[in-house]
Amino acid sequence: MSIDILRGIVMVIMALDHVRDYFHITSWTDDPLNLETTTPALFFTRYITHFCAPTFVFLSGVSIYLQSLRKTKSELSVFLIKRGLWLMFVEVVIISFAWSYNPNYNFFFLQVIWVIGVSMVLLGVLIHTSYKFILAIGLLFVLGHNLLDFVEAAKDYKPTFLWDLLHHGNFAVHNLWGSHSAILFYPIIPWFGLMMLGYCSGIFFTSKYSKEQRAKIITRIGGGLLLLFVALRFINVYGNPIVWSVQKTNFYTFLSFINIHKYPPSLMYMCVTIGIALLSLVLLERVENSFTRTISIFGRTAFFYYILHLYLIHLLATLNFYFNGHSVKESIDNIQNYVWYFNIPGEGYGLPGVYLIWIVVILILFPLCKWYDNYKQSHKEKWWLSYL
Repeated sequence: MSIDILRGIVMVIMALDHVRDYFHITSWTDDPLNLETTTPALFFTRYITHFCAPTFVFLSGVSIYLQSLRKTKSELSVFLIKRGLWLMFVEVVIISFAWSYNPNYNFFFLQVIWVIGVSMVLLGVLIHTSYKFILAIGLLFVLGHNLLDFVEAAKDYKPTFLWDLLHHGNFAVHNLWGSHSAILFYPIIPWFGLMMLGYCSGIFFTSKYSKEQRAKIITRIGGGLLLLFVALRFINVYGNPIVWSVQKTNFYTFLSFINIHKYPPSLMYMCVTIGIALLSLVLLERVENSFTRTISIFGRTAFFYYILHLYLIHLLATLNFYFNGHSVKESIDNIQNYVWYFNIPGEGYGLPGVYLIWIVVILILFPLCKWYDNYKQSHKEKWWLSYL
């Protein structure tokens, strides 16, 4: 239950970041983590959403391990490969359109669903090896991938499509053919490493461990990750491509210290987010009330929710664009990379407006997710539901 609750929480928080992308007044002109221009409220509105993708990927790995208890290795391998290919297709066709509104598909978005799909395919192959081997590779990828930062920092560094696909991927745009391009957000190595560690952590959620043993182990791991973050961040040499520095006030120096690199996800980024996620799992296992029962619905329908929330937010942004008096010509004039954002740089709302729209989005999505959750629970015989 705690897994569904935490997944539901991060899905709800994720919608806040995407609402901010479309509706905040500085979303297209400035970085909310830019310490020269941001405010504490804006900084933490963006910062809290850092926990969404890594928690989602990690818990995907945990869920795969729990599935391994019900399937043979061959059955699980086939399922992971097929579902991974399906997720990659969904990212390229269904989700890319949700972002671009472009039926010609001139611009593909390779984001979290894409990298989860790739990671599932790869894990579907590695599942035939041993638990220890998967753990070792996961640790190598997560702990060691920032060594590649030193390669990328070289003056003559020129990223290729393959390099960006594997490690860098920092909003890198690559031409595929003709007028068709892809933008890479989520490189494979660090995110696949995180899924493997999630898979290996799944063992703590089995009957081999009591609730008390699980809480003790996960608390130690989560606390250890946070201590590792503090230690390495103080050293300021490894684990994050951007070092922290003294700012105009002590508080902004603190913000610089905790500011972590998501694209690609640094070791420091994963230490903070997964450390807190693990501690949250321990806490949530002790709580059961109307809030946790409600929020777990989003967790059980996460993929369904993810697709719907993108289309809903983009639709609301489109309606807002025309409601504010803009014309079709203006929407065409503001197309970037064949993407219809329906957003004029410098226009938008302050944080109170963003939070209000976010609440509206969640209220619209809840009854839809509740219906779908009930449908899944009452139609477990339908094999295709396991892919959604």
